[in-house]
Amino acid sequence: MRSAVKRLALIPTYPLYEASLVRALEGKPVPRHIAVMCDGNRRWAREAGFIDVSHGHRVGAKKISELVQWSGERGIELVTIYLLSTENLHRDKNELDLLCRIIGDVSDELAKGKLNARVRVVGHRDILPGVLTDRLAANEKATADHTGVCVNMAVGYGGRQEIVDAVRSLVKARLNDQGGEQLSSDDITGAITVQGISDHLYTSGQPDPDLVIRTSGEQRLSGFLLWQSAYSEIWFTDTYWPAFRRVDFLRALRDFSRRTRRFGR
Repeated sequence: MRSAVKRLALIPTYPLYEASLVRALEGKPVPRHIAVMCDGNRRWAREAGFIDVSHGHRVGAKKISELVQWSGERGIELVTIYLLSTENLHRDKNELDLLCRIIGDVSDELAKGKLNARVRVVGHRDILPGVLTDRLAANEKATADHTGVCVNMAVGYGGRQEIVDAVRSLVKARLNDQGGEQLSSDDITGAITVQGISDHLYTSGQPDPDLVIRTSGEQRLSGFLLWQSAYSEIWFTDTYWPAFRRVDFLRALRDFSRRTRRFGR
């Protein structure tokens, strides 16, 4: 009898905790845009006893669709997922090839009708393998009319590179506006404003993230949305991405709802 009682005491209470978190969020502010750094895939695999750490990437990839579904349930309009940085492109070729295939699979999954998600790629596309670029572009086109959560897939992304690309695009646009006429240095520097750069970022036309979530216990942005996250709320968790649960997601939203956002004022 005692052992039975003990087993009953160990029954997970997550559903009850989830329900209490959902109640706590009723009538509270909801982020319009969340950005997620899906970190800890390889560490999760090692600690789970897998010799092949690529299993962590595969499990983590499946979690992304869940996150998008959770976001839609909470009324979040836009989700940006950090999937592949410019630094990641220097990893071992076999691992990089696998990552690219998995990212392509993620975009295929997001493009399915069930989620009704809109896929948008943010990153330096020219440095990505052509096969991956084609898959991503096809899913962007296929989901252009979808009305669900917009999902930015940050692939081949680097925050510093994005700012460099934005300034270059801004200057090029200014030159094009002049129809090839000579521009003075004052004309060019005058065009470089905060709004001007914002208009030429990969995320042009989208709101900045209200909340940035990073898993795995690391507490840094690692170049993720450096410009856009200037006034974002940031939430860190020790949980590795493949183990990230709906209850963790709701905890992040609860903490966000408790913060007072001043935007530097």
